[in-house]
Amino acid sequence: MVTSRDVARAAGVSQSTVSYVMSGRRSISEETRRRVLAAIEELTYQPNAGARALASQRTQVVGLVVPFGPGADTTGLLPFIETIASCARAEDHDVLLVTTDEGAAGLTRLAGRALCDAIVLMDIGAADPRLPVAAALGVPVILIGVPDDSAGLHCVDLDFPLAGAMAVDELARLGHDRVVLIGHPAEVIERDINFVRRLQRGAEAAARRHGLGYSVVAPVAAGREAARHAVERALADGGRPGLVVPNSQAVGSVLQAVLDRGLVPGRDLSLIGLSTDEAAEASTPAITNVSLEPRDVSRRTMQILFRLLDRAQEPPAELVELISPRLTRRETTLPAP
Repeated sequence: MVTSRDVARAAGVSQSTVSYVMSGRRSISEETRRRVLAAIEELTYQPNAGARALASQRTQVVGLVVPFGPGADTTGLLPFIETIASCARAEDHDVLLVTTDEGAAGLTRLAGRALCDAIVLMDIGAADPRLPVAAALGVPVILIGVPDDSAGLHCVDLDFPLAGAMAVDELARLGHDRVVLIGHPAEVIERDINFVRRLQRGAEAAARRHGLGYSVVAPVAAGREAARHAVERALADGGRPGLVVPNSQAVGSVLQAVLDRGLVPGRDLSLIGLSTDEAAEASTPAITNVSLEPRDVSRRTMQILFRLLDRAQEPPAELVELISPRLTRRETTLPAP
């Protein structure tokens, strides 16, 4: 087995220099660093994870706590998980995926057993009981989501108030006089997941600004039958309303329910979904959407996380960073005047 001593001999440096190059804990000249990296590649050296953890008192693991409970959008989680894992590997870290909902006890277990160096916490409630515990842990914790009180933890998320306003602004521009928001399932509303109220606040404020009628149809369970009832309620007042569907899992079902009524989105009414661009483009017809930007949110989360792990760097001054959404016009909204 190739050891760091072999790498040091091949690079013509000390064994401690090899360690410093790999850990980044000391400044090494660029020429020396290149020699060490070339020797590592030539010898296909793989450091022993256990020995490295003992030496550095670091596990080189990031814990990722993700929602897999009722109402969780498991398909929508994939871009987050993929991007977070990719960013971690670029920094020579692995990801420990935690899917069991143990609440605050699960966070204490992760940190108390030294299973990871830092934690990314998703599925944040507006008043999340895990956050005071998370803030007291001995490892950095960062949130994907913005609660009412972050307990001093750093947060990254899509700017959901702006996303709601952006959808309503577009419907006003297209000449609609009322907006109907077709909302989330009961379990998401009851858990008070942070983005639900944030988006609705932005949408309602924009509707008031434009003098538009505004209503919310919720809760809306998963499935085509629930979507059909929601569309019936949304269209009960007649006219050509503008529909906003912030639940990415329901966008396809709501679109199909509109089509089943013999209505053509883009001609008889407008429909704007919150979804990834990939999902919007794959739909037939292609859906006008406000992007969720999961990869941008994840990349920025990991940039801040590794900054928090690096004691030589100052943490960001702002606790909350919001990623701007984008609206892309496709086939489900009326032609622009």
